[in-house]
Amino acid sequence: MRRWAIALGIVSLLVGVAVLVDVSSAMAAPVDPLLPTPPAEPGGGVQVEINGPNGTPSSAVVTLIGITLLSVAPALLLMMSSFTKIFVVLAMTRNALALPTIPPNQVLAGLALFLSLFIMAPVLTAINELAVQPFIAGTIDFSQALEAASAPLQVFMLAHTREEDIALMTRAAGLPNPENAAAVPLTTLIPAFMISELRAAFIIGFVIFVPFLVIDLVVSAVLMSMGMMMLPPVMISLPFKILLFILVDGWGLIITSLITSYRGG
Repeated sequence: MRRWAIALGIVSLLVGVAVLVDVSSAMAAPVDPLLPTPPAEPGGGVQVEINGPNGTPSSAVVTLIGITLLSVAPALLLMMSSFTKIFVVLAMTRNALALPTIPPNQVLAGLALFLSLFIMAPVLTAINELAVQPFIAGTIDFSQALEAASAPLQVFMLAHTREEDIALMTRAAGLPNPENAAAVPLTTLIPAFMISELRAAFIIGFVIFVPFLVIDLVVSAVLMSMGMMMLPPVMISLPFKILLFILVDGWGLIITSLITSYRGG
């Protein structure tokens, strides 16, 4: 038993010596460091493709442009169409009848909107043919589409803008006088167009107010002569105003006049 223990100790000693020799040999022969990895060729990164097949804009880009236009549509409707003039005239007609809430604002806004679409139909058709369809087909890019779309709107606004208002906005902006009407920038033309539209709306509103004012004066004079001081004249004149407005087909005359004023341009 003792012999086996001695033999096992000798074997363990030999194994330990062999391990120490291997470790020392490994430490004696260091390994050369690896060379650094060369950098990758440039050209990576994230790429966004805005065009679809055949050079046409992708559906995502068209959707994004549509959402953007919907967000700015109220401003474009107020500044670059006939909506403002029509709504102001209809609101002044309602006030001339002494009916501040009838028809309600929603009805007047809806009527003004559809009348604006009716009046602006040729302009919208031109924009669709010159800008929208070529852009969707991929024949023009976005900047060219914007330029093509602004041309019909510029022609429409120039036809209904006074030269005095254009000169006013040009002087206010400190810009030199444009060589011709087509050279007027949109930043000057849009406010000049709105001023001209408001002026024309107030002129129409004044003409509408005159006959109703005459009715109020007559009713007030009759009540004064009869000594009926406590009776509000509006209560007596209102039925006569409505009757006169119905007999002359007031809404038809006003709408026809508004449409004709733009057809002339």
